[in-house]
Amino acid sequence: MIEATRRIPSRMTSIKHPACNLIPNSYTASLRANRIAPALALLIALGVFSGCEVERRKSDAELGLNPQQSSGRKIYDNDCDRCHRPYSTKGKKGPGLKGIFQHQYLSLSGLPANDERVTDIIRNGRPDMPGYSQVLSQQDIQDLLAYLHTL
Repeated sequence: MIEATRRIPSRMTSIKHPACNLIPNSYTASLRANRIAPALALLIALGVFSGCEVERRKSDAELGLNPQQSSGRKIYDNDCDRCHRPYSTKGKKGPGLKGIFQHQYLSLSGLPANDERVTDIIRNGRPDMPGYSQVLSQQDIQDLLAYLHTL
């Protein structure tokens, strides 16, 4: 078999290969690294400086929760958090619940933002939300309401 030698411009070593330049040499590898490094740095910078809503979860003590509110937070984490964000007005599947009781009316239904109406929604659900009357006791709902008032 005869090996063809291809001459590559200076600074590159010659590569002997019968068909083509399939074997990268150190010069082309360094060129690739020089292109990848700035792109990787840019991606990291975008991740660090982007407006993500990622925030460390605060403890019950840091939030100043009493035992009833703390119990309500556990219920919220187990049953509500998958669809509702507690510390944001932006929701996941359902509306965010930040400041739910600081407004006169609930954002989606337009119902008054009070314990009675929110309890009805928790018990009976909404078109895209299951009801929890068979899951949560009256005390659980009271604890959950106490936590929701802290948002």
